[in-house]
Formats: sequence, C-alpha cells, structure tokens
Amino acid sequence: MESGAEVDIWNYVFGYTKMAVVKCAIELGVADVIENHGSPMTLSDLAAVLRCEPSRLHRIMRFLVHYQVFKQEPTGQHSMGFSLTPLSRLLMKHGENTMAPFILLESSPIILGPWHSLRARVLESGNISPFEAANGMDLYSYTEANPCHSKLFNDAMACAARVAIPALIKGCPEVFDGVESLVDVGGGNGTALSLIVKQFPRIRGINFDLPQVVAAMKNALGS
Repeated sequence: MESGAEVDIWNYVFGYTKMAVVKCAIELGVADVIENHGSPMTLSDLAAVLRCEPSRLHRIMRFLVHYQVFKQEPTGQHSMGFSLTPLSRLLMKHGENTMAPFILLESSPIILGPWHSLRARVLESGNISPFEAANGMDLYSYTEANPCHSKLFNDAMACAARVAIPALIKGCPEVFDGVESLVDVGGGNGTALSLIVKQFPRIRGINFDLPQVVAAMKNALGS
C-alpha cells in the first residue's frame, strides 16, 4: 500500500507533462505535417519540415509514441517513421474533428492560472471566482476584452459540441420530437446548433450570444 502511494505521488508531481507535451505537438503541427506527407516520416524528415533540432524532437516523439499518440513503423530496411493514430488525428489543427483548440484552451496560462488560486478561494470570503482572482476579471469579461482568447474559447466549445451533440442525437433523438424552433443561448460559433439543424431540418435554429461573438461568427461565414 505504501509503495503504491509513493507511485501515486509521482503521478501527481508529473501529471502535467502529458498535457504539456501534447500541447507542444499541436503547436509544432506534428500531426498536420505527417498527414500532409501522406506516409510515415523519419525523424530527420520530420525535423527538417518543422525546422527544429532532431535530438530535441526525438525526445518529444518518443514520449508521444510511448503514450500511443503516434506510432512508429518501418519506412525502409534500416529506418523507422512516425505515423498517425486515431488519437493524433484529433490533434491536427485543421482536421474536421480536431480537438486541438480544446487542449490549447485548457492548457493556456489563462485557464491554468485559476487552479493556483484554489487555496485563496477556499479561505477567503466573498463571491470572487478563482478565474477572477487570477486574471482580474471574470471569464466572459476577459473573453470580451481579448479577441484571440475569445476565438480560442469558441473554437474549444465547438470541439466539445462535435463530441456531445452527435451522442445526444444518437442516444436521445426523441428530445427533439415536436421541436420547431431552438435557441442556443451562449451558442458561440453555432456549431452545436448547426449539427442539430442539419439532423432535423424542420427546426429553426437561433444562435444567441454576445455581440462580439456573433460579429466574429458572421465574419467567419462571410455574411
């Protein structure tokens, strides 16, 4: 039991490393490069495209292969290459089912910072949230004041919608019986609503959000 507890402590201490290394792979665009290449890539080829030091990249890729984010397979008689797995396909920045924005949001200093304020939130009185304690304003005020964070936030929520909404439609389609119009309050870029309306064309969808979110959505749609 005691030895197991010691192992758990090590897991707590280094638990952040998986997220950090996956974030690194997303920011480098590793999955996108391998996908565009069309076949497994050797370390030297991958490093050349990414313009990075092969020995440093090797440490990252070795870690990710160990956790089955990528895999290695022969590319010749004496060489091995990196290829994609179902997991790494979700890390492509521009993949149809990408989860990259979700990971980038949750691993950003803005979102991680509040976790370091939990002690203060437990001990202090008042209604200030950990996010506000860490960033000086609430989440939605910060999002409104920072367009880049706003885009990342809405892209991340779209990632969640692409997972949750198809599951809802498949598992509980009856909840939409008789629905003629549907308002998504705080619907972000409209991903959740568009998935529902696509499946149930009779439904009139209304995406309701803050003015700057709606404006950004219209610009993205070209309307």
